[in-house]
Amino acid sequence: MSTTPNEILQLGMAFWGSKTLLSAVELGVFGELAKAPANVDTLTQRLGLHPRCARDFLDALVALKMLERVDGLYCNTSATDLFLDPQKPSYVGGVLAMANARLYGFWGSLTEALKTGAPQNEIKSSDRGLFEAVYADPERLKGFLKAMSSISAGPAQALAAKFPWAECSSFVDVGCAQGMVPVTLARAHPHLKGSGFDLPEVGPVFEEFVTNNGLSHRISFAAGNFFEDPLPKADAIVMGHILHDWDLEQKRVLVAKAYEALPAGGAFIVYDAIIDDERRQNAYGLLMSLNMLIETTGGFDYTGADCQGWMRSAGFSATHVEPLVGATSMVVGKK
Repeated sequence: MSTTPNEILQLGMAFWGSKTLLSAVELGVFGELAKAPANVDTLTQRLGLHPRCARDFLDALVALKMLERVDGLYCNTSATDLFLDPQKPSYVGGVLAMANARLYGFWGSLTEALKTGAPQNEIKSSDRGLFEAVYADPERLKGFLKAMSSISAGPAQALAAKFPWAECSSFVDVGCAQGMVPVTLARAHPHLKGSGFDLPEVGPVFEEFVTNNGLSHRISFAAGNFFEDPLPKADAIVMGHILHDWDLEQKRVLVAKAYEALPAGGAFIVYDAIIDDERRQNAYGLLMSLNMLIETTGGFDYTGADCQGWMRSAGFSATHVEPLVGATSMVVGKK
């Protein structure tokens, strides 16, 4: 069979399909169709589309397997109905909305980032760090925290199922964002009491989310800066999508602080898009590391062997890596 350029061209033009999906989320396509199937004319009017492009846009979503069309009526697929209807608790569109509003444009400067090693986001021409910039705007902060819930929902469910929580009575989620992980763990394990630890600005958003889920009697919020303040003590400490934000020395500091806060026999659970040790398979993890180049001054993603090494250096006596969901794995260290 002769070699063709098809895969190269498909990858090179993949941003076409990506932006089509992101614009569909922005326009509310999936939420509208969650109400009822509709034809092109109805959707053109309700979504504010121009007649010139409406049919091509909707049929492109059909070809991309994001919509179905039956007898001229468009409807969500089973997956988009479950995950892209904003009224469902399984909604993951928050992270796609952030990708559309922020990351899509920033990634246009990837070549510059590769040459300079410098961030290309809001802090490109500022003295502030990423989180100072994002947290300074209440609306941007809410959007960011909702995006973190979207990206953490699947790993949180897997973490609730795969870790032996019967051995723990308490946990703290460090860098808790809106609170998806604490809520998921508390729902799955009624004996657990937990807390979320994050910057003070996060508190009201976290507490509202926890209250709306009926768990304020078992989940609390602790305000602090994890580089400046001691971590709260608990039987298990979770850091999800945290370590990859920071440079190597900062990573080591956070691992050491987790060790200090845990009791003997306690567990430190780190999850990220852990790169495979051979650095050949987990393309998402490697691309996430490039996203950290775009977003941070020193952050990068890492292999399971890397993280286990940091844990052992901090004093953890036993470590292992376990897949969670998709490209995400957890690294567990026992004190």
